[in-house]
Amino acid sequence: MKPTKPKLKQTEIGEIPEDWEVKPICEICKITLGGTPKTEIKKFWNGKIKWATAKDVVASKSRYVVNTERTITEEGVKNSNAKIHSKNTIVITSRGTVGAIALLPEEMTFNQTCYGLKTKEDYDTFYIFYFLKNSLKHLKSVSYGTVFETITTKTFEELKIPLPPLPEQRAIARILSAFDDKIELLENQNKTLEAIGQAIFKRWFVDFEFPNEEGKPYKSSGGEMVYNEELGKEIPKEWEVKKLKDIVARLGPGTNFQPKRTEKGIPFLNVKNISSGFLDLKDIKYISKEDFSLVHKSWKPEEYDVLISRIGTLGNVAVIRKEDLPLSVHYNIIDIKPKDTSHGFLYFLLKSNYFQKEFHLKKVQTVQEYITIDNVENIKIVLPHNNLLIVFDRVFLNIFTKLEKNFSQSLALSSLRDLLLPKLMSGKIRVPLNFIEETNVNFS
Repeated sequence: MKPTKPKLKQTEIGEIPEDWEVKPICEICKITLGGTPKTEIKKFWNGKIKWATAKDVVASKSRYVVNTERTITEEGVKNSNAKIHSKNTIVITSRGTVGAIALLPEEMTFNQTCYGLKTKEDYDTFYIFYFLKNSLKHLKSVSYGTVFETITTKTFEELKIPLPPLPEQRAIARILSAFDDKIELLENQNKTLEAIGQAIFKRWFVDFEFPNEEGKPYKSSGGEMVYNEELGKEIPKEWEVKKLKDIVARLGPGTNFQPKRTEKGIPFLNVKNISSGFLDLKDIKYISKEDFSLVHKSWKPEEYDVLISRIGTLGNVAVIRKEDLPLSVHYNIIDIKPKDTSHGFLYFLLKSNYFQKEFHLKKVQTVQEYITIDNVENIKIVLPHNNLLIVFDRVFLNIFTKLEKNFSQSLALSSLRDLLLPKLMSGKIRVPLNFIEETNVNFS
């Protein structure tokens, strides 16, 4: 795509191409606030209609709100301000995490922490979506409220959008959608790989159906099992029960020191940055190099350390890659250095249903849930002989390598999309005319 230098005109939102218009969002979208059925009336809840909250929108990892914690009934819709919205309605959170944006993949409804924007005719829904995504910082700057930031209907009156002709809107949307299509494909591949890895891990290390010397499942093929009093169940002969602290080189929290935040410097990880198996450093805080040296005198996070969140959102797991370093880790996160086992085994162990169940059983409830270091250190692990761990590493090396490769490719595509997005939306890069003419797909 060869950029051309457009002829520009000055407008209230800055310079845009001469053939573009400027309009407030409220003129090109029908805007609706969500609603909630009465929670005490049971017949309004647990129906077939998905009911999204701001939390569901924020948790969405793709363009779409696929999953919602709760559902409502048709009767719940009829007896509340909740409305059923059509596919591709844009949803924006108005409270808490202000300005999180997603699309509805199907007919759904949502509560009053969200606004729904339905694009009017002659405008492209995906173009509007990407403009709003590009305007997150501006959305927050025009938000209203005291205790909480909020978005009101006035926000959509003040927020102005540059509008190219409809064919160019569609072409821009098509380009940006192509990036997200590939990103979502890679993320879905990783979900499949994770599921395969966890299924094998469970079969080998929980169900004890690892391959015996003949390649047959150990337990169901008559493998010798012995009763273990610590666990209160049988485990394979020659396997050991150890505590997590005994199989790792180090297990400890990040820093509880409160360094001064800077715009640039050393990334300072919090729980939200370790939600995808690897580190997401797009929305990150930074500390100075001086503070980094001060808070990490005795240890520094290293490549292949495995992290797990222990305060607030419990049990998020991620592996540190070489390209992530240097970085600093918040006290809400436990940094674990592998020793007797590989980082691959440790990663799948910490993400396994067995470990996550034990981990959550240790939680303490105060203002927010947390887990002490002592409780994590003492979680019991059933460990096989070294030969099986070597075989495991061979099996899982390909899976883990593919996970990491897909994640890295997804990050690169996200960065390229985010670099291109504002330039396309401002008209600084124009889509070639032949590409516009070839774009016949209407995403609206």
